[in-house]
Amino acid sequence: MSSVSSVTGWGRTAPSTSLLVRPRTYEEAVAAVLGCGARGSIPRGLGRAYGDAAQNAGGAVLDMTGLDRIRSIDADAGVVVCDAGVSLHRLMEVLLPLGWFVPVTPGTRYVTVGGAIGADIHGKNHHVSGSFSRHVRSLELLTADGTVHTTVPGTALFDATSGGMGLTGAILSATVQLLPVRTSLMSVDTERATDLDDLMARLTATDHRYRYSVAWIDLLARGAATGRSVLTRGDHAPLDALPARLRRAPLAFRPATLPAPPPFIPEGLLGRTSVSLFNELWYRKAPRLRTGQIQRLATFFHPLDGVPHWNRIYGRGGFVQYQFAVGYGQEETLRRIVRRISRRGCPSFLAVLKRFGEADPGWLSFPVPGWTLALDIPANLGGLGAFLDTLDEEVAEAGGRVYLAKDSRLRPDLLAAMYPRLADFRALRAELDPGAVFTSDLARRLGL
Repeated sequence: MSSVSSVTGWGRTAPSTSLLVRPRTYEEAVAAVLGCGARGSIPRGLGRAYGDAAQNAGGAVLDMTGLDRIRSIDADAGVVVCDAGVSLHRLMEVLLPLGWFVPVTPGTRYVTVGGAIGADIHGKNHHVSGSFSRHVRSLELLTADGTVHTTVPGTALFDATSGGMGLTGAILSATVQLLPVRTSLMSVDTERATDLDDLMARLTATDHRYRYSVAWIDLLARGAATGRSVLTRGDHAPLDALPARLRRAPLAFRPATLPAPPPFIPEGLLGRTSVSLFNELWYRKAPRLRTGQIQRLATFFHPLDGVPHWNRIYGRGGFVQYQFAVGYGQEETLRRIVRRISRRGCPSFLAVLKRFGEADPGWLSFPVPGWTLALDIPANLGGLGAFLDTLDEEVAEAGGRVYLAKDSRLRPDLLAAMYPRLADFRALRAELDPGAVFTSDLARRLGL
């Protein structure tokens, strides 16, 4: 099944027109790759990459969601074998009643397993569990010549594919190690931090006590309140922590859904004034300290998933999601960037700070041991591109990097400084796929 479509990332910027092909079998996927034409192809999952990573102007985009079978579950060992188009949402529906949870989840459960590996996604537990690919035992990869390879961690092909943004081939299936849980609920501690230094001190001192940790940060606060935050941390609740009414079905998974925003939102709705008011209210309503609150999984991990098409709230112009990481010892770089964003008045109400643990082996995997800040900004904000360019330069100079799965505008000259294994990745691609059968708007823009 195929059609010519305008394709964009979740940020809804820079759409491009492609032939959208939806294979339903491995054989159809092979045929689609071999017949993709001179402009090549790129695999795509549920379209949650924010920028142009899953776009391919004038070429083919392989919608992998048609490959959606869960092939086997070992409920004793906690191992699932599934097609690349299976979503994390679907895995949660099937696996939670069996007492298992996905090892890593980002801020949305509407990503596919193939996308999770291709972007080597991370979550609130990176300081404990690393990125998604660390929990993949093996994967089946369709390469440019139509061959399907079984590849395992520690090999060059696996490490190039983990975080490789679909440019080494199309992932067809994966074997994933799961996390055992006793309930589908979370035990959550929440506290306020008065400023950025207070937040970093709290995270550094006590993060090791929690499996999951994240801080919402007010990037419009200034002066003594710069970087004030709400810190939320937790772990999977044990059965004896639940009230009696929840013990009757402790592994039930029932995420709530709210009405979707209208298709058209007035431009400028999320300006400095409205976002500043939201941030003030959000910070003030948060408890100074609350421990042991029982929350649903969806509330803790995926609050925005309850609002279908929430990306519409930015209006027709869309938004830029900007995420960078800098290593431990570069805290002054982080402080300086937060102050600059605050002075610039970037209206971001979805801004989070986390700590990363040990780096993952993927050649283009994003996390490095240190700090990561992610924020959303309306794309029509005046001078945004030039401003973010200067932040990129600071990040690169500090030995940090920008997350490719969220990028839509990074300058290619900074890429090598951010990703030391870039030359190895390019060399493997040149050997594996000399005709650039797998390519994307992101790949062309950055020279990947």
